[in-house]
Amino acid sequence: MMTCIMLVNAERQQMATVAETLASLAQVTEVYSVSGQYDLVAVIQVTGPEALSALVTHQLAAISGIVRTETMLSLRSYRKQDLDAMFDIGSS
Repeated sequence: MMTCIMLVNAERQQMATVAETLASLAQVTEVYSVSGQYDLVAVIQVTGPEALSALVTHQLAAISGIVRTETMLSLRSYRKQDLDAMFDIGSS
């Protein structure tokens, strides 16, 4: 499984609709409305590069209101849950 972070700029009038549409996609696990240079951040889980390509070029391209995206591939996770699980191995 491949995790990606997508930064999204959306048309102001359609920001909520874009966020809801993104959140409804099976590959999108989370969507955040954020301050700063971007409007939305989406966390995406796909099986590989081909699945990411299909998502970006077909599904996301069809969402009205998306102005621009920037997609980053996750190389490693440092989530607290993951770190706790690493140190819980064998401790009982």
